[in-house]
Amino acid sequence: MVKHYRPPGKKNEGNAARFITRSKAIKQLQVSLPLFRKVCILKGIFPREPKKKVKGNHHTYYHLKDVSYIQHEPLLERLREIRAYQHKVKKAEAKKNPDRATLLRQRSPAYKLDKIVLQRYPKFLDALRDLDDCLTMVHLFAALPATEGCIEVKRIHNCRRLAHEWQAYISRTHRLRKVFVSVKGIYYQAEVKGQKVTWLAPHPLQQVVTDDDDFNIMLNFLEFYEALLAFANCHLYHSINVKYPPILDPRLEALAADHYALSRYFDANSRSSAWDRQDSCLSGSGKVESQQIGPLVDESELRLAQLQHQLSSNEPGALMHLVEDVPGEDEEDNDTRECKKLFKDMKFFLNREVYRDSLLFVIPAFGGIVSWQGDGAPFEEDDDSITHQIIDRPRQDGKICGREYVQPQWVYDCVNARIILPTGDYLVGRDPPPHLSPFVDNDFFETEGVINPAEAEAEAAREKRKKMKAHEKQHHHELIMELEGVTDSSSISNIDNLSADREEPDHDYEQVEEDNRIMSEIEWSRRFRGSIESIRINRQRKKRLDDVIRQRRRNLRRT
Repeated sequence: MVKHYRPPGKKNEGNAARFITRSKAIKQLQVSLPLFRKVCILKGIFPREPKKKVKGNHHTYYHLKDVSYIQHEPLLERLREIRAYQHKVKKAEAKKNPDRATLLRQRSPAYKLDKIVLQRYPKFLDALRDLDDCLTMVHLFAALPATEGCIEVKRIHNCRRLAHEWQAYISRTHRLRKVFVSVKGIYYQAEVKGQKVTWLAPHPLQQVVTDDDDFNIMLNFLEFYEALLAFANCHLYHSINVKYPPILDPRLEALAADHYALSRYFDANSRSSAWDRQDSCLSGSGKVESQQIGPLVDESELRLAQLQHQLSSNEPGALMHLVEDVPGEDEEDNDTRECKKLFKDMKFFLNREVYRDSLLFVIPAFGGIVSWQGDGAPFEEDDDSITHQIIDRPRQDGKICGREYVQPQWVYDCVNARIILPTGDYLVGRDPPPHLSPFVDNDFFETEGVINPAEAEAEAAREKRKKMKAHEKQHHHELIMELEGVTDSSSISNIDNLSADREEPDHDYEQVEEDNRIMSEIEWSRRFRGSIESIRINRQRKKRLDDVIRQRRRNLRRT
């Protein structure tokens, strides 16, 4: 059978017609390679992998429809105009005309990414699904130092502002669910509009910028992510009847107390919205009523100005309470109610060695009040109402009675367990329990035959809390009986029997735990049991070496 012959000059078919190489796409669009990469990043166009690579495996392929989609983009024409304008600036500098070059820089054209964000994300839920990488990139650049000719100071400040606005909304609405401190940084997970958003924030360490990283591509991604996060923050702020962008107290901004300034801004906006609703409800009444309302409105505006631009002199911790629910907010689910009451009626104080930004974000998100050591703090360290002090070094001076001194890990473990854990294992100077990832499901421990230590500790804390509530209820019942003059021996004996029944399991907890450990070890494989045993032997050897070193130090000090 004769093979079909195609005359020269005809169109291709199959992959040759659907895909185009990057070099041909650049030639077709008449742009440079960096500009082509930037437009593809902003438009969300990525390379494809055709089944049959017509031009070879060493080429990068794009879909022909994507290239034609870029060709009719107004942003591409705008970028060409900006490039031609930059040539004018360089020409003025080459002719040694600094006045004209400065004037041209001041009048340089700009562009906005509003329409591109709306094109890529027609619905707000689509934008929430893609916020993971966006938040990670913004938090990363918020912690980087400014470098000449690469990362501008203005961009770093903008990233820091957007990150704090996002954290303030999550903390305000109590949407934070999980926190995990790892070597890479701190992982957060929040639930917004039914979508789980997970991002990574770097540790507050001095970052070293190397020349190996290609910051041009990263800055192109960051440019789009800034616009996306600004749109998301604007939509979320308006959903709870808060104006965007927020106007913060310049004094608190200068003191790097952005979280506290944003919480005050939420407080002031919610109060003003409540007063506006009252005024709108009363606007339809008679003139006599409006005359009576006039001084009240002036007084409310004065109070609002004081809240926005001044520090409160009385009740400094009251402003750290995020305001009550507003009508524009979504209905709370069970997780939100549980998170909102975790640190309720607790007052925290952070020492200077503790990472402040993370705890200022986490503690208010779970209903706590927090302050720090430094300028702009809402209350000082000598406040008698402080219940917990977060400290990471042994104190040289004495401790204050009625206050718990715990390590920062206690806060994160309580958040992940959703219960107030005992503070005995988290005291300063002690080795805290292992900080396990909350992103690992319990099914993993069940398949491996290992008991999850975090779940076991949380369950023990829950049982202890139940027993304490039972004893408190019993004591209250006995006081009521004494006041009523009831001395029925049967009732007292019943209460004693109930208390005895409740106290009996206290002696069996250790035995139950030992039985569970033995049963889990029986189900282990020989290889897994050997690895666990080697870990135990290494820990004991390390402990013996540490004891020897400590003893040598004591002997040296005595001599």
